[in-house]
Amino acid sequence: VQLQAFGGGLVQSGGSLRLSCSASGLASDVYAIGWFRQAPGKEREEVSCTTNGDGSKWYLSSVKGRFSISRDAAKNTIYLQMNSLTPEDTATYYCAARELTASVIYGCDFQKWGQGTEVTVSS
Repeated sequence: VQLQAFGGGLVQSGGSLRLSCSASGLASDVYAIGWFRQAPGKEREEVSCTTNGDGSKWYLSSVKGRFSISRDAAKNTIYLQMNSLTPEDTATYYCAARELTASVIYGCDFQKWGQGTEVTVSS
């Protein structure tokens, strides 16, 4: 499985970034895909995910209303539009997936992930 994340960078507080992830090699027809993040010294947080099953989407409560996940099925690519960024969003963001998952209404519970992309939000 290859999950390649792109689009990180340095942005000022209140700014926006869009992350993208190209996915290949997933074995199952139905899967969840999305993002988690990890900041230095902090535990991993699932940020958002969606599925090609029922189309459900899940968001970490602290990013609801600011982040938006979307899918381009033809390109096997997902996007995370991040708006109104704050320094608390600073972390390495990883694209991740979970096979055989038709719905994400209860969360993502990722099994596989690729290399991350760093997001730094300055105050």
